[in-house]
Amino acid sequence: MERNLRKEKVGVVVSNKMQNTIVVNVERKVMHPKYGKFVKKNTKFMAEDAKNECSIGDTVKIAETRPLSKNKCWRLVEIIEKVK
Repeated sequence: MERNLRKEKVGVVVSNKMQNTIVVNVERKVMHPKYGKFVKKNTKFMAEDAKNECSIGDTVKIAETRPLSKNKCWRLVEIIEKVK
């Protein structure tokens, strides 16, 4: 049986204070319906970081998964860029 494709997002870690959990800020550009200008929209996702290897400022890729807690249904796939 083949699994369905999972959504993947790229964002920046804004918090790693929780145990096994990171908060990732994903920025996207949306065109304004009336004025046609692109506006930045931010969304924060809670993701599972089982090894606690992320630090604040890292660029990471997260993927959708089954609900792991009340508001955590994403998991860490890879760290794209470590913060300097």
